[in-house]
Amino acid sequence: MGDPAGDALRFETRAIHVGQEPEEAFGAVNVPIYQTSTYVQPSVGRPKRYDYARGGNPTREAFQTALASLEGGTHGLAFSSGLGAETTLLLTLSPGDHVLLANDVYGGTYRLLARVLRDWGLGFDVVEMTDVDALRAAVRPRTRVVWVETPTNPLLKIVDVAAAAEIAHAAGARCVVDNTFATPYLQRPLELGADVVVHSVTKYLGGHSDLVGGAIVTSDDDLAERLAFLQNAVGAIPGPMDCYLALRGLKTLAVRMRAHCEGARAVAAFLSAHPRVATVHYPGLPDHPGHDVARRQMVDFGGMMSFEVASADEAFRIVESTELFFLAESLGGVESLIEVPAPMTHASVAGSPLEVPDTLIRLSVGIEHPDDLVADLAQALG
Repeated sequence: MGDPAGDALRFETRAIHVGQEPEEAFGAVNVPIYQTSTYVQPSVGRPKRYDYARGGNPTREAFQTALASLEGGTHGLAFSSGLGAETTLLLTLSPGDHVLLANDVYGGTYRLLARVLRDWGLGFDVVEMTDVDALRAAVRPRTRVVWVETPTNPLLKIVDVAAAAEIAHAAGARCVVDNTFATPYLQRPLELGADVVVHSVTKYLGGHSDLVGGAIVTSDDDLAERLAFLQNAVGAIPGPMDCYLALRGLKTLAVRMRAHCEGARAVAAFLSAHPRVATVHYPGLPDHPGHDVARRQMVDFGGMMSFEVASADEAFRIVESTELFFLAESLGGVESLIEVPAPMTHASVAGSPLEVPDTLIRLSVGIEHPDDLVADLAQALG
């Protein structure tokens, strides 16, 4: 099914049909797992479609096509991890170029720029991106990327994508949005003016904590051509099994995200009223500073939140006392997860401008019954 037909279909239908026609030989309704490293060529230098699996795979192509459709883009590229996708994207820049990051960005993104690509000559600064004036003032003549993450990880700040894109374009830069937390079901940055969307497919897109992957979506033909070259040249590609699992995850993304949001609303309401909780960071709460922007650019508020308690010892005790919330890194699976970001997912930003308080607890609210999740947190807090 091509893009013209896909564009006329609603999100849930496109997730199941775009790029996923029944297999021709036997009529299998699922895209097969093409577990091959190479392809027979009818004659020298004239392959049927692919010559080697690093350059292309039918299972991967199906996932890329479906995801691009869901994000409203024309080109999708899959990678072996979210950081593999980010590294490949940043390799389109040159030494001396400059990147603007939010001051609450995923720790792995910060580490990649601060401890790997800075040595290569790529400059960067962090800025409070919820402050449009501060963002505009932070742009330099060599700024080539404004890297937006919204909602942010782990403080759930909300960045105005349209405003960030306008500032980036005025400076001759691209606006890149990490859409991992929101997914294309809740937020479509390309429609808000962004140039590129990146994902950790490991999280909500896969949705079942059984794969590691990354993705990039864009409608920029020239950038897509360069990225396709780098995808093959650098080689951070996913295997066909991971692409099959990710494609399966897309099929249920809409129904899962609705359940994640329902559970998160119940958990956020409970935590907001609990006397042992100092602050709840969840954009669905009316008193969240980014609530109005989130309402404008998101369909719902997602399944991620964080909250603060009185001490690090208290945070450790709570996360080690839950029974349904598993103490683990990562997020976006059907099961609920809990962690303390400072010594876990965000240990790499210790001592940096992105350092997070050790009293902060992050939740990935799964699709279990909300009442059971609330009861689990109640006993852990009590």
